[in-house]
Amino acid sequence: MTKEKTQARREQLARLRAEQKRKERRGALLMWGVGGLVIVLVVGLVGWYLIAERSATSLDAVKTFKYIGNEHTSEKVTYKENPPVGGPHRPAPEWQNCGIYDKPVANENAVHSLEHGTIWITYQPNLPADQVEKLRSVAKSSGDYMLLSPYEGLPAKIVATAWGNQLTLDKADDPRLPRFIAKYKNGSDAPEPGALCTGGVGTPIS
Repeated sequence: MTKEKTQARREQLARLRAEQKRKERRGALLMWGVGGLVIVLVVGLVGWYLIAERSATSLDAVKTFKYIGNEHTSEKVTYKENPPVGGPHRPAPEWQNCGIYDKPVANENAVHSLEHGTIWITYQPNLPADQVEKLRSVAKSSGDYMLLSPYEGLPAKIVATAWGNQLTLDKADDPRLPRFIAKYKNGSDAPEPGALCTGGVGTPIS
């Protein structure tokens, strides 16, 4: 092999090696680029899920009100909110016995129960039966200090009320409902949390 051919061969091999290295670099860059894109997509999806999850269970929609306790009256009360979240109510022992009712209960008795830390869940009388059953299941599984009843003229399908706090809902399985119960049942907003929720008036069906 002549010197010229040997040199040409070396140059050709050098070009092939250089081309191979360029291909390897492009492959590595492509791999890192795809990997980076996958990471960005995963992080984005996780972030979106966390935001959506927080939004679904957020209690930011809870409306708050200020009422003092221990205002007793035997008169019918006209309340500002519907259903009421606090204010004057029947004297002891005329609080509404906690439990599940299939008929409306008197505002003045229910408000006395709210004063004791009860959560009062009300629903429109025409709410589908499966939704009512879900609400009953929630009330039962939440333990004491739960009051559930239909309510005429309710402004939403379902309303969860604690003393000074209220949340409107469209469906019984809304994840905010158990969070509302956990936060406000026997909470510090109630004037007499933990006071009696039995021995008052009314006979619940469950």
